[in-house]
Amino acid sequence: YDPKFREGFALLSKYGFSYDCWLFHEQVDGLADLASSFPDTTVICDHIGFPLGLSSYRMEETLPKWKASMQALAKCPNVFVKIGGLGMRFPGFGFDERPAPPSSDELTEVWRPFVLFVVETFGVNRCIMESNFAMDKVSCSYTVLFNALKKVVRSYTQEDKRKLFELNAKRAYRILAS
Repeated sequence: YDPKFREGFALLSKYGFSYDCWLFHEQVDGLADLASSFPDTTVICDHIGFPLGLSSYRMEETLPKWKASMQALAKCPNVFVKIGGLGMRFPGFGFDERPAPPSSDELTEVWRPFVLFVVETFGVNRCIMESNFAMDKVSCSYTVLFNALKKVVRSYTQEDKRKLFELNAKRAYRILAS
């Protein structure tokens, strides 16, 4: 690891900043090391640590590696995970290649195992529902995306849904209530 990067990273907590990290599943272990080395810094793992499923990556091979890495990352209490970006091409769901976009029910069915794994692994207090618009637009509309995420957690309590869709983001980014 680059000592200069870590020297600069050490300043984030001093000034009350968080660290957002957009990465792929093969880099999650490095993020876990960074987060555990700086427990006073809030770290936000974007797009569920992107399990790759396109090109030479096969989701059936990626999934066990991604899950193990995310479980290791979850041991760091200073880490939040943003759940989204699943409409992009990287997971290899193929929705972007279809002539017609998927419905929120179709997305719910495909995304549910990923979303629930992350929420169960990190807990409802450290997950943030997100979109990655306009990048997710290759697969679906903004409304369809958020409807799918809402459908995945339909059975959660109102309090837990509010944490996932609002309160955890405010806490992670230190946004004062208005």
